Amino acid sequence: MEDLHIIEAATDEHFRAMSLIHALGWRDTYIDAVPADYMAREITDDRWVEVFRQNYLTQNGVHGLLLYRGDTPVSCINYCRARVSNYNVGDICTFDNTAYADWGEIASFYTHPAERGKGYGSILFEEALKRLKADGFQNAFVFVLRENEKARRFYAAHGFAWDGTSTEILFPPKVCVDLRYVKTL
Repeated sequence: MEDLHIIEAATDEHFRAMSLIHALGWRDTYIDAVPADYMAREITDDRWVEVFRQNYLTQNGVHGLLLYRGDTPVSCINYCRARVSNYNVGDICTFDNTAYADWGEIASFYTHPAERGKGYGSILFEEALKRLKADGFQNAFVFVLRENEKARRFYAAHGFAWDGTSTEILFPPKVCVDLRYVKTL
């Protein structure tokens, strides 16, 4: 039996592991959607370490979880009350979550590319949804790039559906579209 366990991210080691999984996920998933120069410049292994550290230190309501197989981190997720501004997103996209202010949000979610297809992402994703529900949220949403068909199928398999809202993300010269997928918890 595999030694799978979920931990709440609380140390620099955790934040580095989460950032690396995010970077590897971006590089693998968005290779055809996001321009290579943006990827090379922006998507570094440690790009999100400080973001995750600040989420933890400031206790701003964003919770990070890591799924480990033994000593190996295989998947990570961040969940929270819906962000109503561009919190930690930067200048590449804007979104209006005002109508969703009382919802739970999956802020980010990645599984290490070498660990996909083993059910690890589902374990961690369902745990985050369970925690959002325990925190009193009746609904949750996640943004997913229109171009990311695998993730869209994953979210649909977990009961999420596109609600018709979207926002553009500019990666000059490309434009990607984030779709909001929603679910009643």
